[in-house]
Amino acid sequence: MSEIQTVGIVGAGTMGHGIAQVCALNGVSVVLVDISEAAVQKGLAAVTGSLERLLKKDKISAADKDAALARIQVGTDTAALQGAQLVIEAATENLELKIKILRQLDALLAPEAVVATNTSSISITQLAALSGRPERFIGMHFFNPVPMMALVELIRGLQTSDATHAAVQALALKLGKTPITVKNAPGFVVNRVLIPMINEAFFVLAEGLASAEDIDAGMKLGCNHPIGPLALADLIGLDVCLAVMNVFVSEFNDSKYRPCPLLKELVAAGRLGRKSGRGVYSY
Repeated sequence: MSEIQTVGIVGAGTMGHGIAQVCALNGVSVVLVDISEAAVQKGLAAVTGSLERLLKKDKISAADKDAALARIQVGTDTAALQGAQLVIEAATENLELKIKILRQLDALLAPEAVVATNTSSISITQLAALSGRPERFIGMHFFNPVPMMALVELIRGLQTSDATHAAVQALALKLGKTPITVKNAPGFVVNRVLIPMINEAFFVLAEGLASAEDIDAGMKLGCNHPIGPLALADLIGLDVCLAVMNVFVSEFNDSKYRPCPLLKELVAAGRLGRKSGRGVYSY
């Protein structure tokens, strides 16, 4: 499989425009599409603003910024993706929507093109089976904010070919990322370890073993985490943490993944963290 030089991205939201920025800064041409002109322009404005901040901090030159923006083409018509060697689906975490997009892409793209999904929770094997090109389908899970976070999880479905994995791994390295290779399983690696840890922090809080502040201080100072698990839950969204735990319970059928009742209670109260102004902490 030849080196990937043109990447299509479906979805210009937080993840999509972040991936577009990283590609464009590293010499990869990008076609960024979304359902409305307003959405793509908002995504492009976010990339422009981010590049301007990097320029002010002397992380890039004015020429780098201009070259990166020149490599990004935006639009609302998926037909613009036709020439892409790789298309990354970065739409909302909704199975029906993803299936619809994957079917559109399969009809549009060259037979040798690769399709990747940035999903954080949906089975890669399942999506590959529905993609029309199972051997040329892979999970490419970036972390937020994409320009800052070094990690990319490359998730192989049961059907993903070695050539597909190698081509996408080479692209991740070209983008300055550190890829890790993961088999398909709920939560992949990072969320599989992280979200149960957050859930356990809620059990510790619910049992009154320590205050929220002390639990977070313990994990920051004792484990060198940059942010405590309860503050991180507020940042991620308590509803998101609960949803992931529910996926683990249903997929693994193992009681060790049961969500903490306090987490469920806070979500039921609408205390979802930073986005609602209150979670474990008030904002």
